[in-house]
Amino acid sequence: MSPTAFLIVLLLLVAAAFVGYWIRLASAGGQGKAVFGAGHTAIGFATNFLDTLGIGSFATTTTIYQLRRLVDDQRIPGTLNVGHALPTVAQAWIYTTLVQVDFTTLALLILSAVGGSWIGAAIVSGLPRRAIQHGMGVALLVAAVLMIMTALDRFPGGGEATELVGGKLILACGINFALGALMTLGIGLYAPCMIMVSLLGMNPTVAFPIMMGSCAFLMPIAGMQFIKKARYDLRAALGLALGGIPAVLLAAFIVQSLPLTYVRWLVVVVVIYTAVALLRSAAEKRAAEEV
Repeated sequence: MSPTAFLIVLLLLVAAAFVGYWIRLASAGGQGKAVFGAGHTAIGFATNFLDTLGIGSFATTTTIYQLRRLVDDQRIPGTLNVGHALPTVAQAWIYTTLVQVDFTTLALLILSAVGGSWIGAAIVSGLPRRAIQHGMGVALLVAAVLMIMTALDRFPGGGEATELVGGKLILACGINFALGALMTLGIGLYAPCMIMVSLLGMNPTVAFPIMMGSCAFLMPIAGMQFIKKARYDLRAALGLALGGIPAVLLAAFIVQSLPLTYVRWLVVVVVIYTAVALLRSAAEKRAAEEV
């Protein structure tokens, strides 16, 4: 078995364990009935379709939840990590087979991200509402900056390497560990990982299996912690998963690319608006607590 095939098999085993754990705890908690929602499924389809084409899913999903008041703020980080986990597994399966990258580099970066997400999920799942609102507000502002850089084509060019060794590999593992932890708060890993890979002299193309593989492994593992503590919205998460998987397949194999310039700028504006609203809400709650 080739290293890539081994990684895919391991990914599918992790995904299967995640699904089994999710079903078992949802059923045990009496949440197994009447959870399907067409609106949430549509959100899952739209956000994962755009995610596969390069827009991202965390910032867009958070914005929709905020504008329509669909998910409680405290439950948004968990809902993102639980609901988008399986669509991200599908993305990783596709792109890991299409793009070649050194297996040792890929495996160590994935392990680093998973370690960061395990610690991050343990912390975020216990945070109060105001802290999560503040964290998500900052996360959305970071996402908006990265989206603007993408729209203006300001990402570093990168090099031709397909592997990292020595100090560069250690540095990359440390950064990916931090990015994995931040994923649990709602800061997407894709764009920061692309910047890291390019600055370290790697071919930007190899960022796809690295960032998608990292997310595909860390999101089910982090998601289990949110499921265990019931810090997610079951109906919303199920909609993201059910709508997201076919959207990934449609975008990757049929559509493949679209002129998304105007969509990207629209998303930037809405994301900034949502970030300001979250930060304002957190500030108002803090002021009320002080009074």
